[in-house]
Amino acid sequence: METVTEQELQAYLDDALPLERRAAVEAYLENHPEARERLRAYRRLQDDIGALFEPALREPIPPRLLAAALPPPAPLRRGWSVPWWQGAAASLLMLALGGGGGWLLRGQQQAPAAPLVAAADSQERLPSLAAMAHVVYSPDVKRPVEIDAEHQDQLVAWLSKRLQSRVKPPLLSAQGYELIGGRLLPGEQGPVAQFMYHNAAGQRMTLYVATTAAARRDAGFRFASQGPVNVFYWWDGRFAYALSAGLARDELGRLAEAAHRQLRVS
Repeated sequence: METVTEQELQAYLDDALPLERRAAVEAYLENHPEARERLRAYRRLQDDIGALFEPALREPIPPRLLAAALPPPAPLRRGWSVPWWQGAAASLLMLALGGGGGWLLRGQQQAPAAPLVAAADSQERLPSLAAMAHVVYSPDVKRPVEIDAEHQDQLVAWLSKRLQSRVKPPLLSAQGYELIGGRLLPGEQGPVAQFMYHNAAGQRMTLYVATTAAARRDAGFRFASQGPVNVFYWWDGRFAYALSAGLARDELGRLAEAAHRQLRVS
């Protein structure tokens, strides 16, 4: 049977696949139910993300953000200037990444969270932040991580420096999941590390690692269901961990226990 690449599967999901390849991809999916179910899961993630942000995207941009995007009163450099629209575009981009991002996310912060199972504090934001990071980066085909697993030493040194604490990803190959790599994310109390794993079927899982202002003695597991993503999370000293994936609770719990054992030793 003709080979179909992961890039073609993602293009098919996004309705961006050339017409001449659609028949081959559809034939492949007919004979590979695991790939077909994975695409269905990605489609559900896309629908959930779209439903989450659609109300905010329909609203007008607040005047303060529009005012911030106006061109500067003077050229950036003597004898040199840029078209006003380029400055406005750059300002809007910075707002989207900074203050504007908070505007878009305000509905998520104000909306009632999904009910937590076995969670003593329903206000904990760790599982929702970890789940959001998971659904943003796990479907990415071209660059799901910033540094791949082939450069694990460099990845560990970089993330440890940014978090100002030794950070090392657990190895879960015995459980069927290989490390893809990791990236740095912004967090509520400082930088956050995200490690990404996948299994032979292409199922991806992420470990969200944050540092806390004060050490916590609570090392017990907690579970949260955030839409299509399940999350097991826990604290250990100054670290907060959250393991996220579109997996059944029992399976994800088994992986969380394996990760926890290694992290306690490291």
